[in-house]
Amino acid sequence: MSFNLLNIANSGIRANTDLLQTTSKNIANVNTDGYVRERTEHGTMIDNQVGKGNTYRLLNEFAQKQLNRDTSNKTFFDQFVSEANRVDTLFSQEANSLSTGINSLFNNVQEALNQPSSTVARSLVMTNADSLISQMDRLSGIVLDQKNVVNEQLEIFSDEANTLIQKIGSLNQQIAGVNGTNNASAASGTYNERDKAIRDLSELIDIETLDGPNGEKLVFMGSGEAVVMQNGSFNLFSMRGDPDPNFKELRLDVNGGKAVPLEVDASKLKGKIGGLLAFRDDILVPAQNQIGQMGLALADAFNQQNHLGMDANGKLGGDIFNIPTAKGFAYQANTGGAGVSATVEPGKGSNLPASDFIVTYTANPNEVSIQPVDNKGEPLGAATTATFVGGEINSANNPGVDLFGLQLTMAGVGNEGDKFQIKLNSEAAANITLATGRGEDLALASPIRTADDINNTGSGAISAGSVSSVTAGGFTTTTPPALANGDITIVKAAGTNDYLISDGNGANVPITIAPPGKNVLAGLGAPYDGYGFDFDIEGSPATGDSFTLEFNKGGFDDNRNGLKLAELQNGDLVRQNVVSSSDADNHKTFNQAYAGLVTDIGVVTGQAKTNGAAFDALAQQSEAWYESLSGVNLDEEAANLLRFQQSYAASAQVLSAARSIFDTLLSATR
Repeated sequence: MSFNLLNIANSGIRANTDLLQTTSKNIANVNTDGYVRERTEHGTMIDNQVGKGNTYRLLNEFAQKQLNRDTSNKTFFDQFVSEANRVDTLFSQEANSLSTGINSLFNNVQEALNQPSSTVARSLVMTNADSLISQMDRLSGIVLDQKNVVNEQLEIFSDEANTLIQKIGSLNQQIAGVNGTNNASAASGTYNERDKAIRDLSELIDIETLDGPNGEKLVFMGSGEAVVMQNGSFNLFSMRGDPDPNFKELRLDVNGGKAVPLEVDASKLKGKIGGLLAFRDDILVPAQNQIGQMGLALADAFNQQNHLGMDANGKLGGDIFNIPTAKGFAYQANTGGAGVSATVEPGKGSNLPASDFIVTYTANPNEVSIQPVDNKGEPLGAATTATFVGGEINSANNPGVDLFGLQLTMAGVGNEGDKFQIKLNSEAAANITLATGRGEDLALASPIRTADDINNTGSGAISAGSVSSVTAGGFTTTTPPALANGDITIVKAAGTNDYLISDGNGANVPITIAPPGKNVLAGLGAPYDGYGFDFDIEGSPATGDSFTLEFNKGGFDDNRNGLKLAELQNGDLVRQNVVSSSDADNHKTFNQAYAGLVTDIGVVTGQAKTNGAAFDALAQQSEAWYESLSGVNLDEEAANLLRFQQSYAASAQVLSAARSIFDTLLSATR
């Protein structure tokens, strides 16, 4: 009897010792990050022995996977909102508003119109033009700084992800080494460490896990790419840009040691890395492109209109802004020796969309395709095929083709399939400069003027005239310039719609001007329609009435071209979409375009905040559920500790009783 009691007591003490050790371990690790509480269970007593105890971790894999998924979503929006808030705040500040700078520029143009011969008023226009350029440069610099911050964080996060991936692979090997042995239960710390590494990885990217052989965990990205595989092997991330080295792309070693770019939608990548990529693609890239697009459209429109006027020195107007040229980024897979550079074709700035472009050599050695791409590199609409002549691609050698406002210069020889990325918009805002700082170079006057003869007796009148080109042949390039064909005189002849026209050659040429007498020179055909200017004959001239058109020599108080410059503020000059129908409202004013940019940033940021709050709540629920199953509850463990202490003490009492009985039996046999 005493022998049975002794076995029972010893078995009970050992069992309760195991239980106390497990409870003590749980209590000691209550604040250990990633610790999963453990439980020891024993089988039914057989042959007076408590069954062998098994210690296992209290882990619900479904709850764990749900927590990992919600963690990825939460950190995605946390990272996105953290970055987007800064940009949203900067763009919404009045001091950084491009609308303020644009309005100030055109307000001073209006002031100059009141005093076109005032050098002070003209100088204020140039000062504001310089301020506007600085403002665009500052805004572009803010975006560029944020892109650099994103690149730095992407490098840090990818290194962290690589460290975790290697750690998971190493821990998998350790677990595989003890799986199925007596040491498996003692390796719970290794399991905890691996689960913690997997959860930490889920903060950086979205992941899915599968059970592998020998207790291993296989880890995949949410998009399906494997990062941790069997037998401890793994793939690593790298951040590299092709073709733009400053535009980091997520790459994964899935090709025998060669990192290749992942075709992953950044908005679906999740985690901190996904949040950074989505912020860059959805806010930074569009913002920088739209700022550059507005700057180029404004500079080109201002230059072209200034060309059509006469400055304070009596010369035809020139450029006010220098429009930059962007060098194309060559893809690493290119096999030819070609190079590409791009700028805005003069007069085509309003055709430029806020996008990047991919230029690809076709089978024809003198032909390329031009494909606009969105902020994620996806094609926008159909590609345009363009031919280059003498290394130049422009509207003159590609009539009727939408070149998206680009003028390309091709150098060297390209092979079929060679590609270049054009980032004209993103580089423009920081590189637009003033071509002149002199207020006298502002061409406020029209280079032509018209007059009715003082002796006219009819009700006819000649309009002020309009200029469409100063390079079409109507003006000389001499200093000072003049009309290339001399002054034009129109005299009403005896017939109803009959007139005589003469210019510098002195010959009177009979012509017909049918009412209402609009665009007289264009209606006469060659050579008059190539002069680059035109006028109307209004009313009913009497026979013999005379009208003249001459170069506006000394017309410094004239502000007619200045009025055209002022009208640019309300002109629809900023292209909105690459693809649109012919009757679509596809252009906006400068202020409308900037307001749309600020609104878009605010809307995207606001949506991210709303989604972030929702996923934060989900993550908290998942955390609470997971902790309720796998976390240490001190109240529960304290109760267990008392219960197991009492059980241990009771077993010790049985052991003491068995010893007393045994001693009594031994004494009786002496």
